Amino acid sequence: MSRPLRILLVFGGRSAEHEVSVASARSVLGALDPARYEVVTVGIDKEGRWHLLPGPPLLPPGASGELPAVAAGAGTEVALAREPGAHELVTDTGERRPFDVVFPMLHGPLGEDGTIQGLLELAGIPYVGAGVLGSAVGMDKAVQKVLFRDAGLEVVPHVVVHERDWRDDPEAVEAAAADLGYPVFVKPAALGSSVGVTKVYEPGHLARAVEEALRHGRKALVEKAMEEARELEISVLGNDDPVASVAGEIVPKGHEFYDYEAKYLDQHGAQLLVPAGIPAETLEEAQRMAVAAFRAIDAAGMARVDFFLLPSGRLVVNEINTIPGFTTISMYPKLWEASGVTYPELVDRLIRLALERHELERGKARRGDAPTAPESS
Repeated sequence: MSRPLRILLVFGGRSAEHEVSVASARSVLGALDPARYEVVTVGIDKEGRWHLLPGPPLLPPGASGELPAVAAGAGTEVALAREPGAHELVTDTGERRPFDVVFPMLHGPLGEDGTIQGLLELAGIPYVGAGVLGSAVGMDKAVQKVLFRDAGLEVVPHVVVHERDWRDDPEAVEAAAADLGYPVFVKPAALGSSVGVTKVYEPGHLARAVEEALRHGRKALVEKAMEEARELEISVLGNDDPVASVAGEIVPKGHEFYDYEAKYLDQHGAQLLVPAGIPAETLEEAQRMAVAAFRAIDAAGMARVDFFLLPSGRLVVNEINTIPGFTTISMYPKLWEASGVTYPELVDRLIRLALERHELERGKARRGDAPTAPESS
C-alpha cells in the first residue's frame, strides 16, 4: 500500500488578510482525508517567520468578533531546504520534514500575488493554484482589467490612482472620479477581502477614502458604484480545460456593501443565494465569461470570478481572485457543492491539478534543456 500524500498547508502571512487565511486553512485541513493525506501545517506570522504548527490556530474560548492569527513564537521555526529539488522543511536543529505538494492558503500580498509561487518554482516544488504570472495579475485589479478588456470582457468604469499622481495632482483624480459619477468605490488595487474599501457618496469624502486605500499599497482604484446591479460570483476549476460552477448571488444584509465584516465576522451579514435565480442564458454567458477571465490572466487550479448583472441583463466583470476564501461560508466551495462537487472532492481535485501541472511543466523544462544539433551548411 502506498503511503499517504504529504500536503504542506501554508497559511497566515504578512498581508492584511492574515486572519482570513487562517480561517480558510482550518476549513481546508478539515476536508483533507487523513487516510489519503498526511498534512504538515505551517503558519507564517505577521513578521514573515514560518512556524511548524499542529494546525491553524483557534480563538480562545469565549472570544468573538474576530479571527485567529499566527502568533510569533507559536511553534518551531522552519524554512524550505536549500537543496534544489528537495521537498523538505528544515528546523534550526537540522530536523527535516518531507512533503510532496504545497497547498498555499495565503490571501493577499506576499502570498496570493506570485511571491510564494516564485519561491516554490525556484525550489521545484508543486503547489496548488495559479503560477507566478496568473497570481500576480490576479492580485492587481488594475492590470487584470486591461487583460479582461483585451479578451472582449466588459469591466466596471474606473480610474487607476497611483500614489505619486495623487500627491502631485489630487484635483485631477477628483475630476476623474466626478466624471465616473457618484457614488464610487475606492479600494486598494492589490488587496482582497474588502480590506481598505470605502463607498464614497460625495466629493468631500473622496480624499479620506483614497488615503485609506493607499495605506495598503501604492496604487488604488476608483470605480463607479453599480447601484442597480446584482452581484454574482462563479467558481472556476481546472488547468488547460477549466470549467465553471453554477452562479451564486450576494445580497448584503445590514451592511452598506459586502464588506470584511459581512464576509467573515457577521454570520447574518449577507444572504448567499446558491444557485442564483437567473435565466439559463444568463448563467451560460456568465460561465463563458468566467472561463474567459480565467484564461485571460493565465490562471490555473482555481479562481472565483465576480460579476455585476445590470438591469438590462448585461454582465460586467468586477474582478478575479486566484486564492478565493475557503471558509465554511465562502462562496467558492459553496458554488462547487451546488454544482455537485463536495468540499473534500474539491480539495482532492485541486491537489491533482497541482501535480499534473507540475509534471507537465517539468517535462517541458527537461525537453528545453536538451541541446539541439546545429544545422549543416
